[in-house]
Amino acid sequence: MNYLEKPLIDHRIYTIKLRKMGEFLEVFDRLAMPLLLQTLGHPVGFYTSLVGPQNQFVHLWGYDDLADYERRCKARDAHPDFPAYLSASEHLITAQETRLIRAVEMPSLRGHGLKL
Repeated sequence: MNYLEKPLIDHRIYTIKLRKMGEFLEVFDRLAMPLLLQTLGHPVGFYTSLVGPQNQFVHLWGYDDLADYERRCKARDAHPDFPAYLSASEHLITAQETRLIRAVEMPSLRGHGLKL
């Protein structure tokens, strides 16, 4: 996927309790991922912090526009399996940040191996 294909990105950061990242990742993969794939589609990516604030899990999901974001988030929130994930993960998460960021076209990148 090129970076302009989904111009709106949900950039979400969860801070996980100390020494609980493995447990969180297992719960997220087992309980959240099946319903997120059904409701949000395929993610842009998943990351954990290496330098800077520690114990952070970052996930990115791409959307066509704000209406697409709102529609898919409503579907996620209404999914019958979503409460089970929330319940299983609530003791593992100490903070959450959600940002919506927009792609910016950089014409100077054309011809440098990045698909626009």
